[in-house]
Amino acid sequence: MEPPDAKAGAHRASTLLLLTLLLGARQGTEAELHVSVPPLVEVMRGESVTLDCTPSGVHTHYSLEWFLLDRSMVRHLLASAELQGSELQGSVSNPQVRNPPYQLDSRGRLVLAEAQVGDERDYVCVVKAGAAGTAEATAHLRVFAKPEATEVEPNKGTLSVMEESAQKIATCLSQNGNPVPEITWYRDGQRLEVPMEMNSEGYTVSRTIREASGLQSLTSILYLRLHKADRDASFHCAAHYKQPQGHVGRLDSQPFRLTLHYPTEKVQFWRASPSTTEGWVREGDTVQLLCQGDGSPSSDYIFYRLQNQQEELLSVNQNGNLTLLAVRREHSGTYGCRVEDYDAAEDVELSQTLDLHVAYLDPLKLSVGEELFLSQGDSVDVNCSVQGLPTPSLRWNKDSVPLGDGPKLSLSSVTFDSAGTYVCEAFMSTVPLLSRTQSFKLLVQGVPELREVETQTRTEGTWQEGDEVTLICLARGYPEPKISWSQLGGSPAEPAPEGQGWVSSSLTLKVTSTLSRDGVTCEASNRQGSKQKVFHFGAVAPQTAQAGVAVMAVAVSVALLLLVVAAFYCMRRKGRPGCCRRREKAAP
Repeated sequence: MEPPDAKAGAHRASTLLLLTLLLGARQGTEAELHVSVPPLVEVMRGESVTLDCTPSGVHTHYSLEWFLLDRSMVRHLLASAELQGSELQGSVSNPQVRNPPYQLDSRGRLVLAEAQVGDERDYVCVVKAGAAGTAEATAHLRVFAKPEATEVEPNKGTLSVMEESAQKIATCLSQNGNPVPEITWYRDGQRLEVPMEMNSEGYTVSRTIREASGLQSLTSILYLRLHKADRDASFHCAAHYKQPQGHVGRLDSQPFRLTLHYPTEKVQFWRASPSTTEGWVREGDTVQLLCQGDGSPSSDYIFYRLQNQQEELLSVNQNGNLTLLAVRREHSGTYGCRVEDYDAAEDVELSQTLDLHVAYLDPLKLSVGEELFLSQGDSVDVNCSVQGLPTPSLRWNKDSVPLGDGPKLSLSSVTFDSAGTYVCEAFMSTVPLLSRTQSFKLLVQGVPELREVETQTRTEGTWQEGDEVTLICLARGYPEPKISWSQLGGSPAEPAPEGQGWVSSSLTLKVTSTLSRDGVTCEASNRQGSKQKVFHFGAVAPQTAQAGVAVMAVAVSVALLLLVVAAFYCMRRKGRPGCCRRREKAAP
């Protein structure tokens, strides 16, 4: 048997082991309590956000508290809740701390309505589960704010490209964003890579301001060394701002251009209008001369004319325009333009000249008057002369039909067909719109020329008395001939449809045997003489025999009609013998 002291020792050892096991079990239970909180929550300003706090495991009773951790790492109680049975009873500790106030929903989640930049803090959720222990976790809230529209204030002064250091170009402003945005600069759509360190080629100066609302504003000033190529460049800036889930937004400013001062390097001087390919202008035209230098701002333009190696001042202006009204031939000469730019390099040619050629054409002169009288068979040379610059060419035409080139027109053995209007035209191939004409009318004198229009001919003996015929007589000559007929009824002479100086007269009459024997005479006459034409008809058949036959036929018809009437009358009187005889006897 064991001694009593040994039994007592064994009992104490068993009790100590049991207590140790129970304590270890309790410590294991406390290690199982955890709290699940999203470590980072991102939201846009003005949106509602919910912070979740979920304890691990199953607990019949626990308490939950939300704390705000300030920048000094001091905790401020926001809300608390306690699980009683199946419901979580919670309350907000100080509703006036925030507007709108913090809220705690039925699941113990912290709700922030209309998130503001000031809400961007750390929020600690603490869970106490009695014997299970205590656990906590921290959620960091980030509040993003889209900045206002990007504004740019360009330098409105005149910037010189001759400046050897960087000059202030513009100021870009992005206001009320969170976090602070980033500003970049662009020239013609290409991003400018400029450092923040000051140097002669270009740099930026930035300044961040935290507004009373907690939002942040950024100002960026761009400095660049400018060149002449920047005169047409388009500049702008852009603000890049962060958004939840790593997204980045962009707000571009309005583009702008700079007013630059750069010296003249080239001068152009030209004739704007009007002008031919050969550089001629017509006398009487209004001529515009334009001068342009490539410097900025525009300098004075001095227009002059060279006269005997001397400059005759014409105009001084800043628009580079010289207008010559109704130029005359004496305006031909050398004109010049000079740009007054004192900043230009010494080797730059600031003066340009051009030659102005004024084309003119004087009225044409003919060696004959407006009318030329010639007799048939005569010959003559007509000369056409003209003065003009450049030297004009001459050509002749009659009734729009070309006759030849040159100043002389030769007319040989003229006839009535030669009569008409002759035109001498002066023209210039290098100045298409400059031309003149002069004309004369040729009148050919002579005994009239006579021509008849053929009547419809008939075989001999087919014309009969009484047939109607129209005779037409054509004549021409100068003076214009008169047409007369041997028979009355002729029409007055009128211009014939075929033209060429012909006149016509017509006579309509009935054919008779007398006309067949004597004919019909047409005579054309003027003071140069006369000509006749006799129209003959050949044999004409008489109408007498046909008339006698017709009379006899009528007489026979009447006699037969009388006999028929008499027979009818006697038949009606039948039964009265002697009726006809008594009447015959009674006749005296």
